[in-house]
Amino acid sequence: MYAIVEIAGQQFKVEKGRKLYVHRLQGAEGSSMSFDKVLLTDNDGQVNVGTPVVEGAAVSATILKHLKDDKVIVFKKRRRKGYQIQNGHRQYLTQIQIDEIKA
Repeated sequence: MYAIVEIAGQQFKVEKGRKLYVHRLQGAEGSSMSFDKVLLTDNDGQVNVGTPVVEGAAVSATILKHLKDDKVIVFKKRRRKGYQIQNGHRQYLTQIQIDEIKA
């Protein structure tokens, strides 16, 4: 069984026991969260598509840890103008584990 769920503005395909990295969520490590914006569920071939969400469906997850992603270097240059800018960025992430899908 899997579901398509919206978490922090992004859509993810989730299955029971799967670990995901999502944008930073509010909550302490080890706490449990529930997501009710389930867009699609699939239970062994029985597909249920929501309009826009599936009524009564929810996904529960546990926050494992908060961390930062790898550094992304942003380098800008204008040819023959002497213009160079280099910036770095590290995105804040949360690792969650899917506990249960209620369809």
